[in-house]
Amino acid sequence: MSKIPNFASQNYEIIAELGRNREGGRITWQAKQLDTEKTVVIKQFCFATAGSNWSDFQGYEREINILKKLNHPNIPKYLNSFSTEDGFCLIQEYKNALSLSKQLIFNPEDVKNIAIKILEILVYLQSKLPPILHRDIKPENILVDENINVYLVDFGLATFGSRKVSVSSIFKGTPGFMAPEQIIRPTLSSDLYGLGVTLICLLTGINSTEIQDLASKDDPYKLEFKHLLPQLSLPFLNWLEKMISPPLTDRFKNAQEALENLLPLDLIRTPQARLNKSNLTLYANRFAETLRETITVTNDIPETILQGKWSVLPHPSDPPHHIDRHSWIKFTPKKFSTNKVKCQVFLDTSKLISGKTYQREIILKTNGIPDSYSVKIKLHTAPLAVTLRQTNYFDLGRLFLLLIPSTIAGLGAYSAALIMVSAETFLGAILGGMAIFWSMEVAWSALMAITLILTTVGAGVAVLYQSIALTVIAALVGAGVVAGVEAGIYAGVIAGLSAGCIINFLHNIFEKRCLTQGVKMGGVILTIAISTLLGSGLIIGLKPIILLGLSVLILPLIMVLLSPSFERARLRGRYRQAEKETLIKP
Repeated sequence: MSKIPNFASQNYEIIAELGRNREGGRITWQAKQLDTEKTVVIKQFCFATAGSNWSDFQGYEREINILKKLNHPNIPKYLNSFSTEDGFCLIQEYKNALSLSKQLIFNPEDVKNIAIKILEILVYLQSKLPPILHRDIKPENILVDENINVYLVDFGLATFGSRKVSVSSIFKGTPGFMAPEQIIRPTLSSDLYGLGVTLICLLTGINSTEIQDLASKDDPYKLEFKHLLPQLSLPFLNWLEKMISPPLTDRFKNAQEALENLLPLDLIRTPQARLNKSNLTLYANRFAETLRETITVTNDIPETILQGKWSVLPHPSDPPHHIDRHSWIKFTPKKFSTNKVKCQVFLDTSKLISGKTYQREIILKTNGIPDSYSVKIKLHTAPLAVTLRQTNYFDLGRLFLLLIPSTIAGLGAYSAALIMVSAETFLGAILGGMAIFWSMEVAWSALMAITLILTTVGAGVAVLYQSIALTVIAALVGAGVVAGVEAGIYAGVIAGLSAGCIINFLHNIFEKRCLTQGVKMGGVILTIAISTLLGSGLIIGLKPIILLGLSVLILPLIMVLLSPSFERARLRGRYRQAEKETLIKP
């Protein structure tokens, strides 16, 4: 342990040793100013120490000249200097902080803050005329206190401006922290190299004396460090790699440029969401239709998991909604935690006005960079006219024309057909069986054969399977009831073919009317019943009971056929009322 010097005559009392440079004969002391009780730092230079020379003393003079020109809160101020019997002392402001070489454990955010504050100091130094180059940025010369206040010290190698280095100071600096060009002509980028290497020490926990172990075999100035920091973001690693790039042209030009590029970066590696769509345009073809669109979200950043949640940006026309529920826009899934997901967006147009254009914006919040994505939606709702099809009067005419062959077929055919269509038509089957008594003559069977064969040919192959089944049933009914078995079979065969064609055709017509199943079945039954009564009337005469039945049955049939128009009017009325009261405006 060296002898503690006595500086009482200079008004200072030594408290403790802070550090020393044996080769340069420099010792740093913590001291107290006797008259003010203020704590200061004394940097003592000893001429008699081995390794020291006059150029080192000139370095002290240069440091004093530079410190006198500086006034920055993160650079300890120059206070005084005095000569001693064997050397020279420089007095500076004391900062209660440790050098980074004595505390290498920092979290990534702290490291970023340290980098920002050192860069701000360098921006200040480089703004001077001429600019000041520190030339010895390393962990030992950076002090950090417990509140992450950062201080840059030791300006012994600092110079004014970018100029050629004298021969006496060519090898001044710290190996591993010196930029390649610093040996001959340092530049504004030279201090960036030293800062970049310092940050690598902090992030990897490697001591400054061992940093050269990371040097590339091909280039001693190129450090290979990325594999040691898998948890850090690629943009930050690229920034750090640029800070220590050996070629001067690949480095940042100055501290200001390096600082501007660092500020927006996150050090921790974070996922990055990619959406295959940023705009959605949809067209509704039917009123009250629910539309669906798929957005694929992916994350390509390794060793990260993307998390996201969808929401709808508030719109003045939409009802107030909770962040997790919207009146007409929904998502599946609404939340996710995976690196590839297909998200479906559902748009319920039943709550919107028809024939309008709606524009909304949906937001995807993520744990990545950036933390939110916007997708614009443009929705065209369908016009109200497409709710129901218009009445086709040509089809109605064809429907009434079917009454003629139906009448000729007689009740026997329809009794068999109704049994195949629905159990609800059991009564019609009973009436059909009774009516066969009135169609026993073979002449009527021959006439039916000619008429109904023509009808069957027009029906097409699609109804043959049904016609065959109905033929068998109708034949059995006719054989069991009619006294003349031969006549009953003929009547049953022809009636079955006719019934299959007629019922199939009726179902096709009512299917196009956009009606409920009950209304469609009712129309078929009424049509069959009317033709049955007409057939009976031709045989036994249009007696009053027949005419009364026809008038009673025809009126509901007309109502069924006209029901599309009534249904349209009813829906329009309900829609207009809803448009005023509950439907959401664009």
